[in-house]
Amino acid sequence: MTTFVDRVELHVAAGNGGHGCASVHREKFKPLGGPDGGNGGEGGSVILTVDAQVTTLLEYHHSPKRKATNGKPGAGGHRTGADGHDLVLSVPDGTVVLDRQGNVLADLVGHGTSFVAAQGGRGGLGNAALASSRRKAPGFALLGEPGDARDIVMELKSVADVALVGYPSAGKSSLISVLSAAKPKIADYPFTTLIPNLGVVTAGDTVYTIADVPGLIPGASQGRGLGLEFLRHVERCSVLVHVLDCATLEPGRDPVSDLETIEAELAEYGGLEDRPRLVALNKVDVPDGQDIADLTRTSLEELGYRVFEVSAASRKGLRELSFAVAQIVTEARAAKPLEESTRIVLRPTAVDDAGFTITEEDGAFRIRGVKPERWVRQTDFSNDEAVGYLADRLARLGVEEKLWKVGAHEGDTVIIGAEDNAVVFDWEPTMAAGAEMLGRRGEDHRMDSPRPAVDRRRDKQKNRDAAEAEFLAFEALSSGRPAALEGDDEEE
Repeated sequence: MTTFVDRVELHVAAGNGGHGCASVHREKFKPLGGPDGGNGGEGGSVILTVDAQVTTLLEYHHSPKRKATNGKPGAGGHRTGADGHDLVLSVPDGTVVLDRQGNVLADLVGHGTSFVAAQGGRGGLGNAALASSRRKAPGFALLGEPGDARDIVMELKSVADVALVGYPSAGKSSLISVLSAAKPKIADYPFTTLIPNLGVVTAGDTVYTIADVPGLIPGASQGRGLGLEFLRHVERCSVLVHVLDCATLEPGRDPVSDLETIEAELAEYGGLEDRPRLVALNKVDVPDGQDIADLTRTSLEELGYRVFEVSAASRKGLRELSFAVAQIVTEARAAKPLEESTRIVLRPTAVDDAGFTITEEDGAFRIRGVKPERWVRQTDFSNDEAVGYLADRLARLGVEEKLWKVGAHEGDTVIIGAEDNAVVFDWEPTMAAGAEMLGRRGEDHRMDSPRPAVDRRRDKQKNRDAAEAEFLAFEALSSGRPAALEGDDEEE
């Protein structure tokens, strides 16, 4: 049963934004009280976060599809839709995130480090937010934007200070078991270790982590054995320790040839030339082991290596090896630059940046840009007012003027967006400038007629005025004083 996974392909999908609401406030004596449609909620994002308690990507191997929740649509009464919940995925320290083409998107090192793998969609504006002095009663709302959906690859590169490299059954797991509290599987057959083992070693005042890389054999960098799968775990290590078997019974093998083979595979993999190396001649406690160590030690030292004769069974030479490694780890840590405080980089938009580009493709004109493509996604094309609002926005951005400059004519095909998700239409310049057929865009013409409630109040006021005039005339007649006629001069 698989218990360790260090590479997975994951499909992540963020939540869609909620649609805005087109609503008109209504109550007694006020059937058209103005727009009151609320905005849609924001879609939830998919976020990768480093968790120190997680050591494998096994969870995502079994369930490789993850999706955040959608935002809720807005409602009347200026009610905004609820936001979708972010989906937070815990990953091990040292996880590298790549796209399907192999480009690095993020390198997650350190507890709490986060990366937004898929951004949630924006919520659409309701017609209350779209109202203005020129557009008092919009009869439309904007649609919510779809959330990002993408395929990513996650690779785990162990964060360790020291890597033990060598042939299968060279004794790497045994060394880790005696140098630290780790309890890896140990047996007397090749490829016993199928996953990188990690251990914590204390040498004086220095504490460092140590890992072994299983399955290195000739051709490992091309995929033979298990080396290609686990060589990535060496990349973050500061020190490489060659564990050479002095008791191997395989013909044609000896510590020097083993070292040359492993070094050739490391060179083929690349990127490890600057790492300091140590050599551990292991199993010197077995018969002939010490003799082979004595014969090869001089040759290895002539190659420039520091050599230690060790035995995991008798623990010979382990203290000297651990302190020598600790010294190199300390020097490597001191050589690293101090972490700088977080900087905010401001990249202002260029003065001549129009926010979009227009290119001619086989007689058609393709428009690309963040704003035009977002506006298209937000438009309800079944609503004429919404389509007119889109045309006005594009005209204000300068799209129509730019189309004239690049040689577009009425009736030409215009495409907005990428090939896999584009809107295609025949260009009609008058629609982009005014759309007389729609009148004043975004206006509810019912608002131009007198409100029935206003008419009723006006009639009631006239009735009250007439009743009051009649009462005053009756009172004047009953008192014997002639009633004043309308327009009479009181001084006369």
